[in-house]
Amino acid sequence: MSGIERVVVVGSSGSGKTTVAREVADRVDLPLMELDALAHRGGWDATPLDVFQEELRAFTAGERWVVDGNYASRGTRDIVWPRANTFIWLDPPKREVMRRVVARTLKRVITRQELWNGLKEPFTNLYSLDPYKNIIVWSWTRFDYVRERYETTMRDGSWDHAVVHRLRSTTETRRFLDSLSQI
Repeated sequence: MSGIERVVVVGSSGSGKTTVAREVADRVDLPLMELDALAHRGGWDATPLDVFQEELRAFTAGERWVVDGNYASRGTRDIVWPRANTFIWLDPPKREVMRRVVARTLKRVITRQELWNGLKEPFTNLYSLDPYKNIIVWSWTRFDYVRERYETTMRDGSWDHAVVHRLRSTTETRRFLDSLSQI
């Protein structure tokens, strides 16, 4: 599997985007941009849109990179997608996504693990029903929307210029990553 140079990893929250993006970047020796880290500065303040887009454009101006995340509302589709030559859509079942996001959130809250830019998982992720304050609720309520959006994208031609890997299970994802080791 050669030619993996400009990679976009997308999927529902909890689908494994960051883990897979890091492995792809390591295995193919590509620089990685984690959009969560770009979008959220200290205090969970959103990076101003113009700064977010400027930094994203600068990063993806290069010929080799991996971008991890969705952030359609911040213009990533228009900036990144036309330059990408590989899309990895992580699309495991909802039950798997929810298992992962609950386990990950509990671990992060309990251990106070730093996520990025000094930020830690907020305790509201354990009790708030507001999807904007609870990643577990966000994942549950947005799962179907995200899947539908990427199914539409596969049909509308947005990814026709690139190789698309829709990975629906841990086994498929592992096989894909193992194939990168053979480049």
